[in-house]
Amino acid sequence: MSGKLVALVDGSEYSRSVCEHAAWLSARTGRSVELLHVIGRRHAATGDFSGAIALGARTALLEELSELDARMARLAQTRGRAILEDAEAILKGQGIETSSRLRIGDLLDEVQEAAADADMVVIGKRGEAADFARGHLGSNLERVARAADRPVFVASRAYRPISKVLVAFDAGASALKAVDHMSRSPTAVGLRFRLVFAGAETAESRRALEGAAAILEGAGLAVETAILPGTPATAVVEDAERWGAEMLVMGAYGHSRIRSMIIGSVTEELLRGCRLPVFLFR
Repeated sequence: MSGKLVALVDGSEYSRSVCEHAAWLSARTGRSVELLHVIGRRHAATGDFSGAIALGARTALLEELSELDARMARLAQTRGRAILEDAEAILKGQGIETSSRLRIGDLLDEVQEAAADADMVVIGKRGEAADFARGHLGSNLERVARAADRPVFVASRAYRPISKVLVAFDAGASALKAVDHMSRSPTAVGLRFRLVFAGAETAESRRALEGAAAILEGAGLAVETAILPGTPATAVVEDAERWGAEMLVMGAYGHSRIRSMIIGSVTEELLRGCRLPVFLFR
């Protein structure tokens, strides 16, 4: 199968996991991997020091700050190339067709450009500040999840082999899209699926769950179903741990979500509380 997936690497401890999950996806789908590292535009370190600095000193200071800015920009590019080289080594070591691009600009603009002809985006759950924000999602993840019109694969802190997949299903449009994608994707071949609905069991919820399961079963996939009491964010995470799931698949937005500029609140809670890689569908 032709095509590619875009993997974002930033040099954080999640970068290796991003590469290893991208390699897993590539091996299963036959897609190449394009590594992307984006350097944000730097703000000039200069300012108006008139009146605070003696005549002549201001000019010298601005020149020094400008030179420092240029050195920092060169250092950021050198670091970016090193990050990409390390990431390429991981992927090529597994026989994955790999390319890379280093860009300076706005992250979302660069991701959207790179993903224009891609099938999915792979990003770490957290970025360079991971150790300082263990209870929070990475700001870049939230921005990419909002803006990407491709499926987003969110890599966990460390890669482990994937054989059991939990699908959080709420009968919404994005959840149905997730089920449809997995039923047609070579990513799913040979994996075991557990399709769960969190909430009250009704004839409607049971019918929707069984209909989704039939789509996966029709693709030859092994599927079991369950309706879980309790709130989705808690029930799904606990069920994933009990069952021993190694990946979570879900829609980025809930069935009854009001259109907003942020990803769905349940999605955000699940991403924060779940230690598994998460495959997100809009």
